[in-house]
Amino acid sequence: MILQILILIVGLVFVVKGADFLVDGASAIARRFKVSEFVIGLTIVGFGTSCPELVVSVTGALTGSSDVAAGNVIGSNIMNTLLILGLTAVVSPILITSQNKKRDIPLTLGVTVLFILLGMNKSLLGLGSSDMISRLEGFVFLTLFVSYLYICFKLDSKEGNDDSDGEYQEMKIGKSILLVILGLAGLIGGGRMFVNSATHIATILGVSEKFIAITILAGGTSLPELVTCVIAAAKGKGQLALGNILGSNIFNILLILGCAAVVRPISMANMNWVDMAALLVSALFIMLISNRGKIDRCGGIALLCFEIAYMTYLITTL
Repeated sequence: MILQILILIVGLVFVVKGADFLVDGASAIARRFKVSEFVIGLTIVGFGTSCPELVVSVTGALTGSSDVAAGNVIGSNIMNTLLILGLTAVVSPILITSQNKKRDIPLTLGVTVLFILLGMNKSLLGLGSSDMISRLEGFVFLTLFVSYLYICFKLDSKEGNDDSDGEYQEMKIGKSILLVILGLAGLIGGGRMFVNSATHIATILGVSEKFIAITILAGGTSLPELVTCVIAAAKGKGQLALGNILGSNIFNILLILGCAAVVRPISMANMNWVDMAALLVSALFIMLISNRGKIDRCGGIALLCFEIAYMTYLITTL
């Protein structure tokens, strides 16, 4: 028990310090190459913090566990938006740029709607023999993902990096890259240590497996996003935090589900309509509150209230 507590603490330290390194290194790279912190958050940070979901979903597809692949992405995206973005906004309000409102947030909503329509095609549209994401649809997701990355970097290079936050000390590129690598390693490795030890401790204390699955394991793959965004917000880098959340959600659907579906078609037959509705509502809510030009603390609290209501539903329907 004492050993597990020590591992839990060490894992948490790795996650927090890893997020600190990642934010500093990614911000330095953005300044060095005159790329906006939002795009860096969308790509480098978004991909790095989505690695746990990628491993879980592709492994689930390889072993024929479609529920794991689809459920992991749905649950992660809901938690990213409601819990992580909500908590981040409470720590520090997040400014929404015109580019976010015109392109990034609508695209996140569009990708979510596309996923629901393709995944639930039989139930919603009466098409096909079952609700599933086929290999062809997986290739479509991957094509859209590559196209989106190209557009982001293309437009960003034209518009320039205008999200500087004052004076800063330029960091050598080698050190920046090293910080990013160490940060990602700390996030992923520390997150795994934290989840494993927390699960052992909960089991020793007699907590039910279902409760462990909903709380510790469900939150485990989103822990990197959570800590990274909160630290980014505390450092006044809201665009990096927003890019991380939107990037992770887009990565989860287009890249991770795309890869998983190419490996093996993903059945959506067992997906709960409440989960799909929560996924859609979370994306719609971001669209609505972003029209005010920022996600303020009130908006963050509203997101957290939605998360509490959703988690209450999950626990009471076990």
